[in-house]
Amino acid sequence: MKEYSLNTKCVQGGYTPGNGEPRQIPIVQSTTFKYATSEDMGKLFDLEAEGYFYTRLQNPTNDYVAKKICELEGGTAAMLTSSGQAASFYSVFNIASCGDHVVSSASIYGGTYNLFAVTMKRMGIEFTFVDPDCTEEELNAAFRPNTKAVFGETIANPALTVLDIEKFAKAAHAHGVPLIVDNTFATPINCRPFEWGADIVTHSTTKYMDGHGAGVGGCIVDSGKFDWTKYPDKYPGLCTPDDSYHGVIYTERFGLEGAYITKATAQLMRDFGSIQSPQNAFILNLGLESLHVRVKRHCENAMAVAQFLKNHEKVTYVNYCGLEGDKYYDLAQKYLPNGSCGVVSFGVKGGRKAAENFMKHLQLGAIETHVADARTCCLHPASATHRQMNDAELEACGVKPDLIRYSCGIEDADDLIADLAQALDQI
Repeated sequence: MKEYSLNTKCVQGGYTPGNGEPRQIPIVQSTTFKYATSEDMGKLFDLEAEGYFYTRLQNPTNDYVAKKICELEGGTAAMLTSSGQAASFYSVFNIASCGDHVVSSASIYGGTYNLFAVTMKRMGIEFTFVDPDCTEEELNAAFRPNTKAVFGETIANPALTVLDIEKFAKAAHAHGVPLIVDNTFATPINCRPFEWGADIVTHSTTKYMDGHGAGVGGCIVDSGKFDWTKYPDKYPGLCTPDDSYHGVIYTERFGLEGAYITKATAQLMRDFGSIQSPQNAFILNLGLESLHVRVKRHCENAMAVAQFLKNHEKVTYVNYCGLEGDKYYDLAQKYLPNGSCGVVSFGVKGGRKAAENFMKHLQLGAIETHVADARTCCLHPASATHRQMNDAELEACGVKPDLIRYSCGIEDADDLIADLAQALDQI
């Protein structure tokens, strides 16, 4: 079969209708599925046959869309979740449990930081947060004998730091653990982390993949390359019998290509039920069909906005890795040569109060907790998504009190710049 481009996969990946079947993926809006005999259903519960029995675990609509995202990322298996937060949680909890340790970049989304530092800590999983710009020596020093994974974001939300994926992958693999990368902001259109050594990729599909603020969701994709069987004592959940499924050993039954996602589905989705609704999966697929077109426009608008802000007298700093002179410009040229994302962050003269005042005067850019949407939106993270952090924690994840996160939509760039200009004039 021909290997199609990402552009074509966005439109036609994941689902190929047969003769007389629906051209668009069908919405299987059903909680359950009928079988002729108990024996037929029993094979599903024993993981001996493929199929569906309850949408809390799997649904055909979801699987079509997950397959498309899997193809875009170049993975071997994928699953949809109810949100990006659920994807982040599942991606770690699938291989770490009480008494384990995880290394994470400190520059990550505030909600994910809280998930790791507070909620999962209560579950007995400890996280060490490292500066994404740390040296290899500093990064290696963060590992412990009970470390089970490394986590980072390709482009951090909202600090916009660019992760040195190869550096983090090298350290992870040297210590026998996988690298998990949240690729939400870059999307596979601008970066495919598996090509740089990452092992597992997550997404908040709510963002660019949906792109229209219509459906919350998440996704986890496995590269199928990490060899869990080399570390059976470290990953017993994948390499030893699962008593809740009659002793199945996931790596033996499903191979490296399917073990991780099958376990996440069979165990975590079964027990936590954070499934994406079939309706949301259908909406997500509509967004994916234009992802390759929209991402390019997002990046063009963001570059124009970043250049305007950089030269404005009331702007104290601009974070956008596509700008020459940006701290992460060189890393962006390596990992994101075709563009990064549509999000620009910046600070204004006068600090926190000036930033709050600026927000009040925006007319086109809406104040929302959302980001990466077709419509331009704006946020002051210290007052919203990162409100739970103290000043030291804000600084550690690259979010200054005056930082404004401006997510460029796909409107006309001149209109966005005019709106920014009038708001800045009123500070």
